[in-house]
Amino acid sequence: MLKERSSRLARYESTTDQEKERAVLVGVRLKGVSSWEAKDTLDELGLLADTAGAVVVGRMMQERPRIDPTFFVGKGKAEELALLAKDLKADVVIFDDDLSPGQSRNLEELVEVKIIDRSRLILDIFASRAQTHEAQTQVELAQLNYMLPRLTRQWTHLSRQAGHGGTTGGIGTRGPGETQLEVDRRALRSRIGSLSRALDHIVRHREVSRKGRSNVFRVALVGYTNAGKSTLMRALSGADVFIEDRLFATLDSTTRRVFLGYNREILLTDTVGFIRKLPHHLVASFRSTLEEVVEADLLLHIVDVSHPACEDQIGSVLEALDDLGIADHSTVMVFNKIDLIEDPAKKSAMNAEYPGSVWISASRELGMDELRSAIYNQLEQGRVALRLKIPQAEGKLLADLRKAGEILSIEYEDNDVHMEIKLSNQVAHQLLPHGKYHTTDVAG
Repeated sequence: MLKERSSRLARYESTTDQEKERAVLVGVRLKGVSSWEAKDTLDELGLLADTAGAVVVGRMMQERPRIDPTFFVGKGKAEELALLAKDLKADVVIFDDDLSPGQSRNLEELVEVKIIDRSRLILDIFASRAQTHEAQTQVELAQLNYMLPRLTRQWTHLSRQAGHGGTTGGIGTRGPGETQLEVDRRALRSRIGSLSRALDHIVRHREVSRKGRSNVFRVALVGYTNAGKSTLMRALSGADVFIEDRLFATLDSTTRRVFLGYNREILLTDTVGFIRKLPHHLVASFRSTLEEVVEADLLLHIVDVSHPACEDQIGSVLEALDDLGIADHSTVMVFNKIDLIEDPAKKSAMNAEYPGSVWISASRELGMDELRSAIYNQLEQGRVALRLKIPQAEGKLLADLRKAGEILSIEYEDNDVHMEIKLSNQVAHQLLPHGKYHTTDVAG
């Protein structure tokens, strides 16, 4: 079912509004959440629905002290939702939060249209966007983890059959249903295990690839989805990178070699964007892609500074980075889309809050020199200049040093090589453990 829908969603650009599914959005504002924040997250759900190929025909927002365990919004509101969906001829109702299997079942029986939650919607988008084998594997793993606790919904007819006639069981009724359910669960768990092993293999392959380029400074683009990361990737690298003005335009990480000037090169990686309420199982499934972020020497946190909720988006990204254990990673804040800022005071306020930030317009390639300079300064901060005395017999070490560092001077004396070299602290520790062959730092 998911694959069939994903195939259809992949062609949503060519459909008309009459051909799209008609969606009603439902959000709940709990105590402590501002009305503006609740509206903004529902607006974002509308963008997700549009990305998935639906047209939003109605919205419903409810204030509650807590979530109703049976109908999520309470039975009275669910009945009101059923009438709204019928009046608007809705095909699907999309909830802005995750529903339990029981809540989904109860709502579908009462509202009588398809009910999906935010996680299911994002999964559908991811399924339609996954292009590479890795992304497809990650999406399928996330889908199966989502489906596993919901398997019982597919076998409710057997439980009703078992209870027919006032009995709680009976020969040939209860057993087959439970057996089939367990068979399906085992099949799903087996497939999940297989996919997890496949992703582990991908991660190991990535690690081998990274070792081959470990001497190159690695920079990762992070940010809220649709902040302009792919546009910046194209502006810096000149590479043909897929760009589209929709949420989750791309899922696959893309790495390009970028010449900074100053006789320096970096490896620049673009990854999937973050979003509010990004389900944890999706983050876990995309861990192999996000490894590029974890292993990076520098993060460029791209922010759509023209967005009215840009500070909330910054908070969502920082929360995701904290989940990955890299909230304290070396980071440069890059405020993008400066050509769309209407309030001139905003730049002063953001500069005061985020000193050292860089302001650009990736689409118009404004501020690119300043950004390259900021990356170069970060690269240089992690480099040290050393004087070394190395026996000429250490041919492999000498070759590795030439590849990894910048030779400032070199002289040959007897059987030794005297050199001044600038290289990263990390590489210095790798190639010259315990200060081996190290004489002194180069002044300045």
